[in-house]
Amino acid sequence: MRLAVTEEQRELRAALRRFFADRSPSGEVRRLMATAEGHDPAVWRRMADQLGLQGLAVPEEYGGAGCGLRELVVVLEEMGRALVCAPFLASAVLAAHALLASGDEEARRDLLPGLADGTVIGTLAHTADGDAGGTAMTAEADRLTGTASFVLDGHVAGLILVVARTPRGPSLFAVDGDAPGLTRTLLSTLDQTRRLARLECAGTPARPVGPAGAGARILARTLDVAAVALAAEQLGGAQRVLEMSVEYAKVRHQFGRPIGSFQAVKHKCADMLVEVESARSAVLYAATVADEDPAELPMAAALAQAYASEAFFHAAGENIQIHGGIGFTWEHDAHLYFKRAKSSQLLFGSPALHRERVAKLIGL
Repeated sequence: MRLAVTEEQRELRAALRRFFADRSPSGEVRRLMATAEGHDPAVWRRMADQLGLQGLAVPEEYGGAGCGLRELVVVLEEMGRALVCAPFLASAVLAAHALLASGDEEARRDLLPGLADGTVIGTLAHTADGDAGGTAMTAEADRLTGTASFVLDGHVAGLILVVARTPRGPSLFAVDGDAPGLTRTLLSTLDQTRRLARLECAGTPARPVGPAGAGARILARTLDVAAVALAAEQLGGAQRVLEMSVEYAKVRHQFGRPIGSFQAVKHKCADMLVEVESARSAVLYAATVADEDPAELPMAAALAQAYASEAFFHAAGENIQIHGGIGFTWEHDAHLYFKRAKSSQLLFGSPALHRERVAKLIGL
């Protein structure tokens, strides 16, 4: 299994870090938090036109670059580091990989090129109110009725892939963002840098995608890929708050010496470093498994998500503690990372849920 980081991936990371430092500084993140869209369409276009990020992991025959999850996690890590406000996780990960997992060649050729070139924002709707494992959507005669909650960037998506109940079992459907009978409501959430929406369908026309009754299989594969992608984003956030902590510990003085010279602060930073590097190993392994040994992806994705979730949340909390009083203020960025860490911890299932998945997979 090829675990070494390639020179191309290093160059990609360097280019992304420069781009996001210029296009997603703290002030811009805070500005976008207050907008209705939650992202900058001009930056979204630049991401597609200049860097080709939206189509990075889409096969070449559908307009993408044909890279694997190894390259995609580099993008997500740098986005998490900069708290980038963009519908990338929804469109380039959830929607694109649901289409790829569907096996529907006609739908792939029709729908993937728009996602790959960034002209269409996609998302996946599969969660009912208060139930992370089910859907309240039903399909009859290719029309959808019901609701889906916690839909990533569902308020701006032009393509919504919906898992709905049918007589043959859960199935996947594609819905246009402006379809009749579709109502979209933006939800109030803890993390203002990431948008979630509630979708309601009332006889909304939909296009079947993939075999009837294959929705559960498609969803399982898609969420495994999304768990690895989210873990990479969490890794980037954890790395950044570690750097913030170390930088502050060097310049903040108490009793005539930097607080970083105190043993308690040293221990906090050392523990954060161990967690970040361990999460890095888990994410890299899971991404490599996705590309080279897909049968092992459920285990690797659950491990990566469980560990990265807790590493980011712990590091974000310790960052506030090391900063002291200023770390609790609205003006400081520490709370933005803390809120992102907490919301991400629950987005695709809690760490406890993923540990339970691991236990079941090994027969416990």
